[in-house]
Amino acid sequence: MLTGRIMGLDIGNSTIGVAVSDMLGITAQGITTIHRKSKKKDLEELKKIIDEQNVNLIVSGLPKNMNGTIGPQAELVKKFCELIESELKIKVEFWDERLTTVSAQRVLIDGDISRKNRKKVIDKLAAVIILQNYLDYRKF
Repeated sequence: MLTGRIMGLDIGNSTIGVAVSDMLGITAQGITTIHRKSKKKDLEELKKIIDEQNVNLIVSGLPKNMNGTIGPQAELVKKFCELIESELKIKVEFWDERLTTVSAQRVLIDGDISRKNRKKVIDKLAAVIILQNYLDYRKF
């Protein structure tokens, strides 16, 4: 039985999409999109959410290349997650996020969300998809 929630992150250069699980680890809900300012400020924002939501594990999307290799963007994500682990003292696991943003975009288009409004929620929805895929995988 979980004693806390799991946080899902979609880490980009300018934003971080954030989602959290319910206490049972069954469903993911979007929380916010952090507009990145500095590593210090980004960590402060994440720490605040971790404390408020009682998070005990983070799952970060890892943007692999389509052939499965690790490219420059994935290296940046890994480095930031190492910083999260060392500064916030919380474990970070990775989830292959290939095509997650494409899936999020499709959901929003199918929901008839305007382009302007899609831009506001795309990263948060991508974090939800990353976390929900992770939660669904853990059930098996």
